[in-house]
Amino acid sequence: MVQAYNFLAAWQLFPEKCDFKFGTAPKSGHLKIEGINNNQSLNIDISWVSIENEAFYANYNIIPDGVERPFENKELADTAMAEIKSSSHLNITFYKAADVVLTIQKEILSNGYLKLLLIGVDDYNNPYTNTEIYHKQMSVLPYSSSSTSVAIKPTKEGVIKHKALSAMDEQTNMQLNQIRQQIELLARQAQEINKRKELSLMIYDAKITFKPQIGQTYHLYEKRDFSKVLSLVAPVEWGGGSGPFKDFIASVQLLADHTWREV
Repeated sequence: MVQAYNFLAAWQLFPEKCDFKFGTAPKSGHLKIEGINNNQSLNIDISWVSIENEAFYANYNIIPDGVERPFENKELADTAMAEIKSSSHLNITFYKAADVVLTIQKEILSNGYLKLLLIGVDDYNNPYTNTEIYHKQMSVLPYSSSSTSVAIKPTKEGVIKHKALSAMDEQTNMQLNQIRQQIELLARQAQEINKRKELSLMIYDAKITFKPQIGQTYHLYEKRDFSKVLSLVAPVEWGGGSGPFKDFIASVQLLADHTWREV
């Protein structure tokens, strides 16, 4: 099914962007959707880590053709139906004793994020809607998005994997953040150098009747013929104006590398 293509990815939960009305809000969560049998069926891995660091995991297959079929996890539902409404909408409904027990509405947002609405009823038969937001990732950790997703139990293997993969995630994210900060710093430095270069070209193209000294401040004006002139006289000495010139452009300072900066 071509429309399923947008959903086929590993997704990582944004806990801070989620809104949980029922169940335990996870510390971290992951979802993986794969197409099997030429995408005629979807294999869904859901996993999560609780605040208490318990790791949960579950997996099921579903055919998104709008047909209600028996569901393999009888603790959650007797039957289930999935349907791809469009290239950005996938709905899954779970039934128990012919009643809807959970509806999951998946939507690809315009920013590329995956939004999940989990619609059901709580233990007191009150309706609730949990909202989950995911972003695509290159790999997936084995922990699910919400305690209301499926009826699953923690495993020792899942806890061990969680500790190792969480440490890996933390270290790589820290390293990536450091690199990102360095790139941002270099970009700012490059912009500053380019700004000084453009200002310096303007000044060296201006009329200069004296020898500028490094570290001294001078004043750049535009004449009425649109040419530039570098002056020792500040605007304040013209009474706050541009004196005999058309416009005051900037006060500038000569640096040791013979570039100029605005002051």
